[in-house]
Amino acid sequence: MTISATVQELYRMCHIGSHHADSDYFSLIRRLVEKKRDEGAVWQKYIDQVYQLVMDEILHNSAQPTEPVQFGTSGWRGILGKDLSVSSVSLVTAAIVELYQSLDLDSSLAPFLGVTSLSEARERGCVLGFDNRFGGEVLAAAVTAVLMNAGFTVHYAGESTTGVLSAALLELGAAFSINLTPSHNPLQYGGFKYNAADAGPAASELTNQITDNARRNIAAGSSPLVSLDTRPLLPSQRTDIRPFDSLLCWQSLVRRNVSIHGLDLDAIMRGFGDYADICVVIDSVHGASRLHVGPLFAGQGGERLIHLRANADVTFGGIAPEPSSANMEQTMTTLRARPERLKIGAIIDPDGDRIRFTDGTVEISMNQFGAMAYHFLHEIKGKRGMVAKTVATSNLANRLAQAFAEQVFEPRVGFKEFKPVVGQALVCFEESDGISIIGHTPEKDAYIGLLLALDMVLTLKINLGEYLRTIEQEYGAYYPDRGGLPVSAKGEQLTALLQGLQKYGVGTLLKVGEAEQRIVQVIDIDGRKMILEDGSWLMIRPSGTEPKVRFYVESRTQSGTVHLIEAARAMLVEVGLARPEL
Repeated sequence: MTISATVQELYRMCHIGSHHADSDYFSLIRRLVEKKRDEGAVWQKYIDQVYQLVMDEILHNSAQPTEPVQFGTSGWRGILGKDLSVSSVSLVTAAIVELYQSLDLDSSLAPFLGVTSLSEARERGCVLGFDNRFGGEVLAAAVTAVLMNAGFTVHYAGESTTGVLSAALLELGAAFSINLTPSHNPLQYGGFKYNAADAGPAASELTNQITDNARRNIAAGSSPLVSLDTRPLLPSQRTDIRPFDSLLCWQSLVRRNVSIHGLDLDAIMRGFGDYADICVVIDSVHGASRLHVGPLFAGQGGERLIHLRANADVTFGGIAPEPSSANMEQTMTTLRARPERLKIGAIIDPDGDRIRFTDGTVEISMNQFGAMAYHFLHEIKGKRGMVAKTVATSNLANRLAQAFAEQVFEPRVGFKEFKPVVGQALVCFEESDGISIIGHTPEKDAYIGLLLALDMVLTLKINLGEYLRTIEQEYGAYYPDRGGLPVSAKGEQLTALLQGLQKYGVGTLLKVGEAEQRIVQVIDIDGRKMILEDGSWLMIRPSGTEPKVRFYVESRTQSGTVHLIEAARAMLVEVGLARPEL
């Protein structure tokens, strides 16, 4: 079959026709990406052609999103073209403007917004950026048009990362930020993150109101703040916005707060350049961090700084662009071939708010790295304070805090849950590879994690795996893992099915491998976390960003995690959320 005939058949299979609503563009794109991977660049032009259809849908789709707008733990996410279009993004931006317009009549949201009046918010303005997703600049143009029509200053960063935009919000003294990103979600997704003046993920009091406002605007199909222009001026074509370098803001914030967190950015980078026996490999997975790695290292290291997947690719080569074990393989392989004694490998997600590490021998997720960061700041840097970790995260940090006679703050999943201890906790981290530290932003940031890893290795002159083993030898070893299952149930139906897990209460015997263990504690602040008599645990909760149920486990033995995962899957089968494995 010729290429053109194959393309025609793929179009038919994916229902590509005259109506956007019926056309499954991203199934087609994924198939074409597979063809490109197997047969070469000749397929790229066909990928580009489909993306032009997606662009037409982004520009002209005025229908309601296929799923109602919902601002969850980290903003709103949906399918590009089907959910996120110029129309829907404009109406959601209007929903945010309405928060500030309401201030002059009702000041109840002022503590959460961090501004006291509409005029103050307009003057301080919005920091605006996007990740590498297709259509980012066009959707940013829609946001810009609404904000400018409403009298807001727009500080325009262009393509950037979540952590950097959060730092810029603080450094510029802006009222809020908008980053058009779905974080680590697959290639078909777009997203919309909103942070208020504190530069952290917005409080529920704000996201609930944004959701209500947005749904009302979308149901009406209009807003006084939104013009009917389906192709607003691109930010690069405007002269009334304020472009700026967001990475310079990030660097300024880190330098300004060095006395608080102890991370001397310039000294660390010089140390990397001067020490010839260290190599750093960073995989940007084609995301926004590809623009920052070079400037961040300021030319230090030469060939000892290796940058993988640093080219622009909105398809991410067809992979799910997350810090995962599968995606880490290229980094580990590259490090193993290097002659240097000290090795740091890192993989960063598209909007730069998640990072995972390796030393070429072992993989180190945030479950371990967050605890290592706490140990490093507390014991090596001499800082004092609590540790903050989400309830789904390893208990290694709990053990450290107990030994240090410090407190642990352990909220539900979602970085915004750390707000009560920002400025008190030395480290805030979550199991899904997000971290921040005292003296930095209240938003998860891959770059501050990278700076920490560099400082650890350069200061201690040992690899990250060796450092982890040293900690485990003194405080005990913990073996976490996680997984997820796609589900068709959602909303009230999903909640009802998950209620079936309540039968697993304190005192219940649970089969784990060939043995039975008794549940000794249940934590239900976010899903259901069941702690067993040997200190191991498993937790089940619905995802806040994808149609999945997630499960998290932790064993005190390396072989025990697989049995806990089997137990979690068996629970999901029993309540009707998974099928028995054949």
